[in-house]
Amino acid sequence: MASYRIYRMKDSPRQQFRWAPHVAGCASLKPRDYEQRGQVEGRNEYDAWRLLREAGEPLAVGDLLEGEDGQVRVCKYVGFEPAQWVLPEPKQHAEPESAGEPAVS
Repeated sequence: MASYRIYRMKDSPRQQFRWAPHVAGCASLKPRDYEQRGQVEGRNEYDAWRLLREAGEPLAVGDLLEGEDGQVRVCKYVGFEPAQWVLPEPKQHAEPESAGEPAVS
């Protein structure tokens, strides 16, 4: 059996996600929109979905399962689809000018 980390989507982004049009392909998701909420073991993501539903903690549209291999799958109305985390690019800070060197223009 595979182990999956459970990520629950926060309420505010969930409303936007629910009403957004369905798009095919890999979804890009922001880590700040999710909270990790435990783990579940299953043969595949659909088995994990069933086990969570039977335990009274069903996955909602927008929730994620992340496999041991790092593969992320998002729960949608049509089933699970591939997803990836979108990490913000680090901000580049301009290097301060040295006090002893003149600025070149």
